[in-house]
Amino acid sequence: MGKRKPSTGRRRDPSRPGPGRPTREQAERRSRELLENALDLFLERGFERTTMEAVAASVGMAKRTVYAKHGDKMRLFKAALKWAIDAWIVPVERLRAAESEDLEETLHRIGRILVDNMLTPLGLKLLRITNAEARRFPEISAYTYREGTGPTIAYLADLFTRKLGALDDPEGAALAFLNLVVGRVANASAWGVALTPEEVARHTEQSVRLFLHGLRGEAARTAARSTSRLAGRR
Repeated sequence: MGKRKPSTGRRRDPSRPGPGRPTREQAERRSRELLENALDLFLERGFERTTMEAVAASVGMAKRTVYAKHGDKMRLFKAALKWAIDAWIVPVERLRAAESEDLEETLHRIGRILVDNMLTPLGLKLLRITNAEARRFPEISAYTYREGTGPTIAYLADLFTRKLGALDDPEGAALAFLNLVVGRVANASAWGVALTPEEVARHTEQSVRLFLHGLRGEAARTAARSTSRLAGRR
């Protein structure tokens, strides 16, 4: 019999993964890679022509593992979109941090943040794939609104009220800002029109100025109506 090797006195840390077993960080990275690749394939081929086999092969993962994680193709598609939306949405805290004493400068900053975010690779992917699959999966649009658009509108409505006083429809004004400042760039990108950075900056600046001119006029009209009503009660 051979001699037993002397013990080093070290014991394996039970909190660390065993041999061949991925760490939590590695597992999370693999899950993220799976969702990223799935999103690209859904975008490239469409929902119908994308297969679970193709998604599994794109990350070198066994098909049964993909099924174990996500159940079926529809759940995988929704999970990939939810991951992308969560990664893409601009937190309200970032918009609030862009505020200055001057409302026009604040809106220029916010407009640039939102437009630049729309034009990121992930933003363009989401724009294209949600436009293509919105009818099939209306809950994706609802999720995007609940997690991103809705909080942004609420923040902008509060900003306008704080800076300009009472408005008849601050939420409507916030939606108009998004449509005017971000919507045109988004629509152009959805149709494959490539705008130069200079064109994007010029559009954003002009749109903010135009919007703010209209908003200040609306605030003045709202204040005048309020004053008139108060005078009529005297």
